[in-house]
Amino acid sequence: MLCNKPYSGTKVIADYGQEHIQTGALIIYTSADSVLQIAAHEDFVPLKELYKICEAVRAVTDVGRVIARPFRGNYPNFERTAYRHDFSLKPSKMTMLDYLKIYHYETLSVGKIVDIFASQGISESFRTTSNEEGIEETIKLLKRDFNGLCFVNLVDFDMKYGHRNDVDGYAKVMTYFDTKLPEMISKLKDNDILIITADHGCDPSTVSTDHSREYIPILICGNSVKKNVNLGTLDTFAGLSKTVLDYFNIENDIPAISFLSKILE
Repeated sequence: MLCNKPYSGTKVIADYGQEHIQTGALIIYTSADSVLQIAAHEDFVPLKELYKICEAVRAVTDVGRVIARPFRGNYPNFERTAYRHDFSLKPSKMTMLDYLKIYHYETLSVGKIVDIFASQGISESFRTTSNEEGIEETIKLLKRDFNGLCFVNLVDFDMKYGHRNDVDGYAKVMTYFDTKLPEMISKLKDNDILIITADHGCDPSTVSTDHSREYIPILICGNSVKKNVNLGTLDTFAGLSKTVLDYFNIENDIPAISFLSKILE
């Protein structure tokens, strides 16, 4: 075992990657949030083997997530690959996804949503390896006739650019997302709602490579959505889940207040 302490994910492979190749020892480290990460070079530890190791670790730990962190390349230019895999604890209570699925609505996951929720409450998942792939998959699903929720995670903002403090790269993928947004909006049906949000900050301009602490955005649009509504600063992330379930007329025990009446015409 190498490292075995809190460490930056990009720095840890730079500092321990060569020793890992020489000894075969896995690089194990923790992050500021409740995760344990295991890094290994793809040429020396095959993905299936790394995933199997992480599954075994998941079974004996209580952290929120165990994350497989494959990387590639040669010293000193190691880079993490797109084949990261999260092994999460199952949610301790019913989530928005559980309620939707119980009431027979489709819950479509794009990107790593299925991993974050340990597959619980997901009816169909679509794994992706980049923002571009995630956006294209989302556009395909918007063309599909489904009744429910399409839940999308675009991980490049965080993994490729936020944690690596790559301001220029972050700006480029944000610009690309902006150019694709009109196409996504054009595919919305009359009663569809599009919500753009985040689960935390990951400012690429900070000194730290960890997550940053700022309020997350909630941008909402749709044919039935009021224009120029300022929701202010909300008390909890859970208000968004409550609002989604309110939209589907599903009674639930999520401890938050729906803001659906504030945004619909």
